[in-house]
Amino acid sequence: MGPLSLLIKPASGGCNLRCRYCFYRDLSARWEESGVAMSEEVMETLVDRVFEEDPADVTLAFQGGEPTLRGLDFFRKLAARVKEKNVRRVPVHYAIQTNGMLLDGDWAAFLAENRFLVGLSLDGTREIHDALRPKPDGRGSFGDVMKSARLLEKHGVDFNILTVVTNRLSRHPEKVYGEMKKAGFRYLQFIPCLDPFGEKPEESFAPSAERLGDFYVRLFSLWYRDFMRGEYISVRWFDNLIRMAMGEHPEMCGLIGFCPGQLVIEGDGSVYPCDFYVNERYKLGNLREDSFSAMLGSDAMTNFTEPSFAHEKACETCDYRYFCRGGCRRDRESDMGGEIGLNRFCASYKAFFEAFMEKLPSIMEKLRAEGR
Repeated sequence: MGPLSLLIKPASGGCNLRCRYCFYRDLSARWEESGVAMSEEVMETLVDRVFEEDPADVTLAFQGGEPTLRGLDFFRKLAARVKEKNVRRVPVHYAIQTNGMLLDGDWAAFLAENRFLVGLSLDGTREIHDALRPKPDGRGSFGDVMKSARLLEKHGVDFNILTVVTNRLSRHPEKVYGEMKKAGFRYLQFIPCLDPFGEKPEESFAPSAERLGDFYVRLFSLWYRDFMRGEYISVRWFDNLIRMAMGEHPEMCGLIGFCPGQLVIEGDGSVYPCDFYVNERYKLGNLREDSFSAMLGSDAMTNFTEPSFAHEKACETCDYRYFCRGGCRRDRESDMGGEIGLNRFCASYKAFFEAFMEKLPSIMEKLRAEGR
């Protein structure tokens, strides 16, 4: 078997924040109601399944809800189980996406020892973050996230900042980027906020295509200025586009050109093809009964991935097709199970790529001059 990558939800949809734009709260409501968190028995079965597959490389990524709610002891036992079962010593990579609320010295030491790549959720400025990512009692969480960031730095843990581009945040790229730089953060990710499938929410936090395009164009201008004067800030999307310009493959699934499908594992061992589609309609199986290779090759996975090619004809004449590749399937579907068409942010990407293509020659020239 080739590389195997799993997205694991040990605490299911449970979370200790009440982010106002959270899409997963709706998807995982049934899990929260039943209190399903991953048992040690399911965790052990998961690890055993991984090494039964004889993979060439393993990535175990943890997400939620908030995965740290499952407790440090659970993660210690998982890491020990991996060491026990990995008799061929294949490379194992760990990653975790966290809101940072529960991180302390013991957590940081564990993450450093096991070389976890940590994604830390932070929505730009204190004002924006606290308004959108409050605790259950309504207090803001910005200060807690910053403390966790300094703790990770102290212990030498590799981490990046994940920022959700809401309608509110999209109006302030200069302020957000400036605050990130001031805080010393050099590895950034920006993902557009999406409203949940179904009825129109009472308040939409998703930016319009025009607003998102304006955000990306202004953000890129700031990034380009720093890049050209030798101050490199990693913005994941920009990094991927430059790699593509150099003939390399992107690592972001939304840039592949189709939906390859994932293996997303819920607390009870149920497996789904994408974090956005944790729904019985798309269920692939359960790791207690099914192997990962069987689920990857199943009709259910094929039925999920095949519709993601539906945009190809509509995008044939687009000047930016090579870089855009249609984007994420979730951005091209109006409702779960609905028709898949053009990306809802198509206009924003066209505005961005116009600015990007204008600057790309000078970026490539600088990289060549530096031997990179």
